[in-house]
Amino acid sequence: MKGETDKAKVRREREDFFNKYCQGKGIDIGCGKDILTAPNVQGWDKSDGDAQTMAGVGDNEYDYVYSSHCLEHVEDAKIALRNWWRILKPGGYLILLLPHRDLYEKKKELPSRYNHTHLRFFIVERDELPCTMGVIPLLNEILGNGFTIKYIKECDEGHTITNPLEHSDGEYSIEMVVKK
Repeated sequence: MKGETDKAKVRREREDFFNKYCQGKGIDIGCGKDILTAPNVQGWDKSDGDAQTMAGVGDNEYDYVYSSHCLEHVEDAKIALRNWWRILKPGGYLILLLPHRDLYEKKKELPSRYNHTHLRFFIVERDELPCTMGVIPLLNEILGNGFTIKYIKECDEGHTITNPLEHSDGEYSIEMVVKK
């Protein structure tokens, strides 16, 4: 079974994603066995430390910080996002791939039907608390004025299963690139 980063690879190659956003020294937070296939990327997973705090990682250390399907698992998404931003160099890219609530969960209330370690759901435009965080409100709250959204989009390539009782296929994510 392909991981979410691997599922997105062909689409990203077609979009020239790697040349645009994955240059220089990078880190893939929460990579597991599905690490981003880009030059000079370092994986960071549970054995490396807490993805929420990134303790031991210096400020402004990476040209890009990538994380796929990790932010929904950390205890405090806001603290994690602050720390991921902290370790990103000015001019660098924060790249997030998050499960889209309506493509993946196909429901509005926790717990997740498909992953018992999900602590929240995500959609793009708005919060629907207590279970769903809006990506744009989250970025605005945590990052303030010091960022530029290169893009935020819903990725559903190969997604065909709409039955809420069946696990989704293809991509079912929100992808965003934010410049520091």
